[in-house]
Amino acid sequence: MAISLQKGQRISLSKEAPGLTKIICGLGWDIVKPEGGFFSKLGSKAGEDYDLDASVICLNNAGKLIDNNNIIYFGNLAHPSGAIVHQGDNTTGAGDGDDEIIMLDLSQIPLSIGKLVFVVNIYDCQGRKQDFSQIENAFVRLVNTANNQELARFNLSGQDYQGMTGMVLAEVYRHNEEWKMAAVGNGVSVNGLSELVKAYI
Repeated sequence: MAISLQKGQRISLSKEAPGLTKIICGLGWDIVKPEGGFFSKLGSKAGEDYDLDASVICLNNAGKLIDNNNIIYFGNLAHPSGAIVHQGDNTTGAGDGDDEIIMLDLSQIPLSIGKLVFVVNIYDCQGRKQDFSQIENAFVRLVNTANNQELARFNLSGQDYQGMTGMVLAEVYRHNEEWKMAAVGNGVSVNGLSELVKAYI
């Protein structure tokens, strides 16, 4: 049974699924439905698409980004090691289930990488006047590909993200030869992935 994580909670993936190697990180979201002029107040048009971009920032053991090859996003879909592969950009968030998927092979992640930071940002947030207060049912989940079992899920709904255009969702990191996951859920005000990445340089 999947663990429903709370903000700030940490779990050991190695203990939850001994022998775990390959996992799917699925991210999803829905758009708040327009009602009573809600979107006009926000300066956003009803029915307008929201393009959320999920990315992984690979950090070294000192918590720093080594180079741009260690940013996995729609413009760089695979890590050089082949251990992290982004399945492509979903530009609308339409449909049920995972909107964007990132495949991980923990056994192939280089030892030089100590932490994976899962982030999401709204594409062209300033031009479209969009932020995370207009997003609902956002989640990140990890699935064991060996048996398709959901290991952990972190739901971000019900929190105040007014003015936030980027978000640090979760971290997967090494600790004493174990892989662990931490639910973060911190909103940030940034204009694109490049600004979000600056925190790790």
